[in-house]
Amino acid sequence: MDWDHFRVFLAVARGGQLSAAARRLGVNHTTVARRLDALEAELGAALFERRPTGCVLTEAGERLIPLAERIEIETRAALAAVSSGESEITGTVRVGAPDGLGNSFLARELGLFAAQYPGVLVELVPLPVKFSVSRREADLVIELSRPTTGRLVATKLVDYTLGVYAAEGYLANHGSPAGLEDLAGHRLVTGIDDYTFSSALDYAATLQAYSKRFYRCAGATSQFEAICAGAGIGVLHDFMALDATGLVRVLPEVSFSRTYWLVAHPGATSIAAVASCRRYLVETFRRQRRYFQPFGSAKVSSSPERVGVGT
Repeated sequence: MDWDHFRVFLAVARGGQLSAAARRLGVNHTTVARRLDALEAELGAALFERRPTGCVLTEAGERLIPLAERIEIETRAALAAVSSGESEITGTVRVGAPDGLGNSFLARELGLFAAQYPGVLVELVPLPVKFSVSRREADLVIELSRPTTGRLVATKLVDYTLGVYAAEGYLANHGSPAGLEDLAGHRLVTGIDDYTFSSALDYAATLQAYSKRFYRCAGATSQFEAICAGAGIGVLHDFMALDATGLVRVLPEVSFSRTYWLVAHPGATSIAAVASCRRYLVETFRRQRRYFQPFGSAKVSSSPERVGVGT
């Protein structure tokens, strides 16, 4: 049985469309359809319901997913072993991460990893979106909560804190709040509920009750830039704010604590490049633990029902 047929099957399952699978594989639509037809003929079962809106897995297709993924993992591991020999680790590792962490910390640290392993192609995707390890959207994903479903390997990386910040120029023009009640005279920089994806992102609930003026930005990076530019007061990761100039931590009694988890598919950890990157990340976060809690553990944490600032 041809492995390429399974590769096409997985691409269609993950993309939901023949055209999306074709783009991902770098082939044309007809090739995808032909290989999928060949696999279904060999197995004697329809793997998808092909609808105008896309391809939906049948029961047989759902049963085939775990087997096809095991074949994919073993194939990647075999190719990496053959191409690397005994001296150099090679392969591609895609890391998905929240945009705040990805842009301010991982871009630097994974650059150091890439320098240590020149045979490994590192792809960092720092976006405020949910990644699926099971669907192979990334080999390693940093999450804000430990997954409770699926066959996944989760490792706690570090606890981190967030505080309330404003730019020096903003405070010079508008004054510094002495307490939460003083926020009534300030504009708050917060996230957009429609573009947040985790119940852990509940910071704005604590502040929004005290002000009627908002500037909303999707993602931690845009909120960080807005606050640095003097657009208002908002919640920032302490580790991001400490690396910036001209930011002042206000309302020190208001602080939040969250946790980063590193998540991987169990089979992917047997691939040398992925295993090396995973080990590097775990060691790096543990070594720099204090960087993520520069003021100690959080004193105040709001209710998880409300969602605000992005990751």
